[in-house]
Amino acid sequence: MICVIDYGAGNLRSVCNSLDFLSVPNKISRDKEEILAADKVILPGVGSFGDAMSQLKKSGLINTIYDIIDSDKPFMGICLGMQMLFENSEETPGVSGLGIFKGNILRFPQNSGLKVPQIGWNSLDFVKTDSIYADALNKYVYFVHSYYLKAKDEDLVACKSTYGVTFDAAISKGNVCASQFHPEKSGETGLEIIKKFCAGR
Repeated sequence: MICVIDYGAGNLRSVCNSLDFLSVPNKISRDKEEILAADKVILPGVGSFGDAMSQLKKSGLINTIYDIIDSDKPFMGICLGMQMLFENSEETPGVSGLGIFKGNILRFPQNSGLKVPQIGWNSLDFVKTDSIYADALNKYVYFVHSYYLKAKDEDLVACKSTYGVTFDAAISKGNVCASQFHPEKSGETGLEIIKKFCAGR
């Protein structure tokens, strides 16, 4: 069973629709015991960094997320669900993220001539071969974001993409994987990524 965490700021239905399409048992929950009992856990997220962290605090699930990651249970973050794993974001100065990994969330430069937010398909121009993203090199995935990750530990980075600047598009370390792009909205490439996550230990 895969549990999709409901903390009031996630695009839950599209994630579950992709799991349903793959015939993977899943449930949406904000119950700590249900989440901890799941085989794997997904943390989605849409909206602003500060609002999402506020909602996560109100849900009382921050320590649950720490417990999941410490327990070595497979964990996937999506979009804002990836950004919150890091220390802070320029979107909401003074608001701390979960701090599970070191890095900053930065705003795309305004002078690049590109529209911000980035909305739509973009290719992955670096992919770590030992991650669930291994087969996505040079393939297109779907992004919706105005802010991007700059991880402090380069070994953490599983994918990179370029939109005015080259940015960290996904991470992978131990039991944790997470992406700025939405695998659940990324067609066959995204479904293959989700399938690999579901099939993992």
